[in-house]
This record gives sequence, structure tokens and C-alpha cells, in this order.
Amino acid sequence: MSVARRILILTADAGFGHRSAAEAIAAALRETCGQRCVVDIVNAMADKRVPAFLRHSQTDYDRIVRDVPELYKLGYEASDATVPSMVVETALTVMLFEVMYDLVCNNGPAVIVTTYPLYQAPLWAVYTIIGRRIPLITVVTDLVTVHRLWFHDGVDACLVPTVAVRAAALAAGLAADKVHITGIPVHPDLARQERSQAAIRAELGWQPERTTVLAVGSRRVRNLMGGLQMLNHSGLPLQLAVVAGGDDELYRQLTEIHWHVPVHLYHFVEHMPKLMHAADLVMCKAGGLIVTEALACGLPLLLIDALPGQEQGNADYVVNGGAGELVESPDAVLATVFHWLERGGALLAERAEKARQLGRPRAAYEVAGHVWAAAECTTEPRNLHSTSRRSKLLALLARYGVTLQDKPETGRRGEEANGSPPIMRRPHA
Repeated sequence: MSVARRILILTADAGFGHRSAAEAIAAALRETCGQRCVVDIVNAMADKRVPAFLRHSQTDYDRIVRDVPELYKLGYEASDATVPSMVVETALTVMLFEVMYDLVCNNGPAVIVTTYPLYQAPLWAVYTIIGRRIPLITVVTDLVTVHRLWFHDGVDACLVPTVAVRAAALAAGLAADKVHITGIPVHPDLARQERSQAAIRAELGWQPERTTVLAVGSRRVRNLMGGLQMLNHSGLPLQLAVVAGGDDELYRQLTEIHWHVPVHLYHFVEHMPKLMHAADLVMCKAGGLIVTEALACGLPLLLIDALPGQEQGNADYVVNGGAGELVESPDAVLATVFHWLERGGALLAERAEKARQLGRPRAAYEVAGHVWAAAECTTEPRNLHSTSRRSKLLALLARYGVTLQDKPETGRRGEEANGSPPIMRRPHA
């Protein structure tokens, strides 16, 4: 029996989208490849060797963007140019090198997949140091507005969600044969749901005939509570399913409302595909994950908030594609739903059809196919020969307290001839 190929998926927990994409790819690989592969998902940013400010950036993202949006926008746009991006990549190489080095040398992956944009440069530095490279595949998780850091010319494949992102990748210098449009991976459960909407609603205890609005958010989502109150008092034949996203205070507030329409409240759910397949439209902010999942289910999107940067691009993609609308106030929530439902729901049906056209429910399988093809084609990691670049990298790392025992010849998985990996030392360890 052949040895299972190990696939390492690197992700982060800055929002839900990066990890969800990683889990979707892993699920598709396990389903299609079975025991032929072993899949590991690792959040390298959570390692305690990563500087604290970089680790904490995962949980602080929403707060920073909400509290100082203009400052965030300025920093985002300034770092998206070629020279600033190179500076950022050098800094990331120093800060993440040790973690990347251990992951490469200790896991022995046949392929590395990343669903987060900060890992490519440090991985390439590791490859240069050990003298070998392992196939590297980037999976971009933003629909339109994409930072240059996503695009590193050392990757073997860059899998993108849309034509717009492919154009951005080519403009950043990636070769055309490396860039493939697959969509953003969503969990295979979204693609293989075969039960009728009525059957799922019956299981959930929802009323079968009413138009159902699935509202997802937290206290930080603008217009959520105001929009819900508008729909609650609208007199429209609706029912609401509201997911608080694990926000204790929001869930408490929701339970204290006197509801005039049927409502189903959820503190947190792990079965979002089921809820989406039971709903008629989604009311949410323009996060990449929920937008992608809704489109994959053919659900119209009533977007009530969009953070500067990536989320604004997501909103533009939905609106320009005819799959939904971005509203600025609770009043606009009510007006939009009213318009969608008039004339027997003609506009709602039109929005749903546009959503189906934009959605890619089998994206995870497409990505898994690319990953497995790379794994099957790789019997040995490929050699790199760049003595000059290796010497410069060693000097850079040593300047910041990371030194390696300089052995010129490394073998498979970065191992020396005697089977031991090169030794990494910190001067004051």
C-alpha cells in the first residue's frame, strides 16, 4: 500500500473566511482522496514565537477597521504598492521564519496550501535556506479587492475567485499559467444538499410558506438591529432566522424583543449550510465567507454593512452582479425587502438567479483537484540553487537574532545527509 501524501494547509483566524476556506479544502480532499492523503490545518499566526502584535492582529482586525477606518484604508493602500510590499515581505520573513522552518522540516508535506496572504515570502525564504522547494499553492479568499501580498511569484499555482482577481494577479507579475479561477472554497455540504427547502424547514421548525430572511451578524454590524426592528414591524408575511454569531450581548438583546413575526434565534451555529438552504435571502455584512456561501446557495444578499477594503469589493461584486443590494440605513432595509417581494416576488427571484450564476458551490472540489495534482506529480521536492540569495538571507536572519548552522547540502524535507535538519539557534536561547 502506498504511503499517504501529507498536505499542509496554512491559515489564520483573522475573521472566519481564511479558516473556513481551509476546512472546505480539507473536507473536499478527504472526500475525494480518502486514505491516500493526510491533511493538516495549521494557524501559523497562533504560534507563540510570532510577535504578539502580529498574533493579536487576527482578533483586532474588525475593531481596527471599524474604529479607525480612514487610517486602515491609508495603511492598506500605502502597503499595496510594489516597494512597500517588498518591505513588508522582508519583515514577515524575519518574524515568521522560525515557525515556517519548523512546519516545513517537521511535517514533510508533499504540498503546502495557504489561505492567508502573509506566508508566501517566509516560506520561500525557508526553501532558499534548505536548498529545496515544496509545491506551494495560494488560495485567495477575497472576491475583488485583493492586496498585493497575496501574489508571490514563487508559488506553483494561485487559485483565485473571479476574473477581476485574476487580472490583479497578472498585473502583479504572476505568470498566466499559474493563475486559475476556481472560486472561493465553501464547504462541500453546500454543494451536496439534496433535500427540498420544505423538508429542511420542517426539520428546523420553521414555517413552510413564509418568505424567510436569514440575518447573520454581531453588535458590530451596522444596521442589523435597526433592520430587524423594521422587518419586525413591517406587516410583511415574513419569518426571521437570526444568528448572533456567538455574541452574548446581541443574543440577549434579541431574546428581549417583542416579536410580531415568527422568529428563530440562534446564538451560534455550526450548520450554516442547512440554514441557508432553508432561507430565501440573507441579511448580513459583506464578509467574504458569508457572501461566498450565500452565492453558492443561490441566495440574494441584502448587505447592511461593508468594511473598507476587501468588504467593499465584495459588496460591489454582489451589487454589480445583480445578486443583491447594499443599503445604508434600516429604512432602506425595509424598502428593499418590500420591492423584492412585490409583484409576487419577481425581483427576489431575479436576484436569486443572479446569485446562482455568480456562485461556485463546487469550488472546494476544484481547489482540491489542483492540490492533489501537485501532490501526485511530486515524488521529491525540487532543488533550488541560489548560494548568493541563501547567504543574504542567513545574514538578514542573523541580524535579528535567528541563526542556522550553515550546512551547504540538505536533503529531502530540509534534512542533512545524516537525516537531521539544519540546526536553528538563537544567541540567547
